[in-house]
Amino acid sequence: MTNILSNSEKAEYLETAKIDWFHNQLKAWASQNLRDFPWRRTSDPYAIFIAEFLLQKTVASTAAPVYEAFISRYPTLAVLAATPIEKVAVALQSLGLHFRAERLCQSMQIILEQHDGKIPHTESELLKLPGVGLYTARSICAHAFSQPKAVLDTNVARILERFFGLQGNRVKSRCKLLWKAAEQVAPDKDVGKWNLTLLDFGAIVCTAKTPRCGDCPLHDCCNYIKSTGQPKSTSL
Repeated sequence: MTNILSNSEKAEYLETAKIDWFHNQLKAWASQNLRDFPWRRTSDPYAIFIAEFLLQKTVASTAAPVYEAFISRYPTLAVLAATPIEKVAVALQSLGLHFRAERLCQSMQIILEQHDGKIPHTESELLKLPGVGLYTARSICAHAFSQPKAVLDTNVARILERFFGLQGNRVKSRCKLLWKAAEQVAPDKDVGKWNLTLLDFGAIVCTAKTPRCGDCPLHDCCNYIKSTGQPKSTSL
């Protein structure tokens, strides 16, 4: 096979051995380094749905205290659905996105009326709800219903691009190449935990600016390391 491959061909030919090594290294890293957030301590679909809504375009550390206060005030879907949008907007004001409260309340009403008050458990049904995009729908499926749904955000995209030498387009969330790669590298089991591993690794180690390449467990096989000549840390 030639070493000069198009992006689509690179997604087709990600080496199984390299994927396996990628899995092993990141799973070992995750065993000691996964972050702790309140929504990660529950399997309640409603609580996870709320968390995913609050996490849209918001860093987890900022969302955490708002989430805990919100769940305390609105512990069930029925309670939230009965609350005026204006009150919900005040509760979420610190997170920004003025339309977040409106879309959340609209989704609650639809779920109450069309799904008997139960969070939909399929990607297709979740995508019909206001404010729910592909990432949010798949994350809910993975974390609330233990479905094998890989996710792609800027953190995951950055890891895949750097490690496998892929080049996504400007709008990462819509890039077919990177979505395909994310699905290809996802394990058969515990995809929810795998998703969290990638999110945290991208937030802690493989950051957008000044990545910690010297302390990275992927150092030995990373395409980005090879292309930039980053030194290896002796602390590994």
